[in-house]
This record gives sequence, structure tokens and C-alpha cells, in this order.
Amino acid sequence: MVERDPILKAMYDTGLAAWFGGSLMGVVGLNGAAAEARDPRERLRISSIGWDRWTPLNAAAIGAHLIGGVGMRMSERRPGGDEEGPPMKNLKTCLSIAALAATGYSRWLGIRMERAREAPVAGVTEPSGEVPEDVREAQQRQRIVQWTIPVLTGALIVVSSIATELEKPRGPVGTVGTRAARALMPFG
Repeated sequence: MVERDPILKAMYDTGLAAWFGGSLMGVVGLNGAAAEARDPRERLRISSIGWDRWTPLNAAAIGAHLIGGVGMRMSERRPGGDEEGPPMKNLKTCLSIAALAATGYSRWLGIRMERAREAPVAGVTEPSGEVPEDVREAQQRQRIVQWTIPVLTGALIVVSSIATELEKPRGPVGTVGTRAARALMPFG
């Protein structure tokens, strides 16, 4: 079994948890609450204020996750340190890159929407007839992209959990969880 640095593992896990939870809460809670503002001209402004406050913490969470992940991967390069198997590592890397890309694109769309803070909208990602075309386009794209972040980070949590389960030493029978993880991820 690979010896891991618990600090790196904690950075990886807590960063990922904050990234997942923050994105999900923002989509459901913040955008949902902003859509309830009585004045349609306040909805984008309220949402933008919340996302602007979250962005530095989200960047720190993502940074912690990436530092933890890179650090653990580098520590596994030592002799005898390749327990997890390349396909599982590659899947985690691909999910991380996709989540980073979705997060960056979502932020870029959010900045485009912020420029029209006073535009009356039906909801944060639901345009009204009075919204400028560039804002309408950003809202329509954001409606889809905002959900990809919790989906991708949630998938990364699941894959990481399976990888951890696969790394555990097995007894003659093994645990139900280990057997299920091996059945789901035969390449692990």
C-alpha cells in the first residue's frame, strides 16, 4: 500500500468538497434566491454579488484540491508507489480538467452577465424580452454550464472514493464495498 501524506489527502478532499458543495449551493440556493427578487432588475445584481464573494474562496478550494492531487501523484512516482493504476488516475485527471474548464467558462459567462446587472431578467439564467442579446446568450449557456460543475466534481468524488476503496488491503473474502467497487471499475 502507498504511504500518503495526510495533509495532501486532506487538501485534495476538502478542496474538492468545497468546490462541489459551493457550486451546487450557488446554482440551487444563490441563483434560486436571486430569481425570487421582486424587482427583475435586481436579480442579476444579487446573484453577481454572491458569486463575486464566493469566487476567491472557490479559487482557494480548487487550488487546495489541485495541490493535494499533484502532490499525491508525485509521491506515488516513488518506487513501489503506483497502487492506484493508470486508468483510474487518468479518469480522475480528465474529470478534474473538465471541471476546471467548466468552472472557468462558467465564470466567464458570469462576468458577461454581470456587465448587465440592471437588465430585467426572469431569472438568473432565464432571460426576459428586454435583455440585450449578449446577456441572453450568456444566460442560456450558463443555464447548462452551471450544472456541469457539480456533476463533474460529484463524479470526481465518486471515482476518488472507489479508488480509495480499491487501495484497501483485502482479506480472503473482501468487503461488500470493495467487491462492488471492483465490479464497477474492473481496471482499478
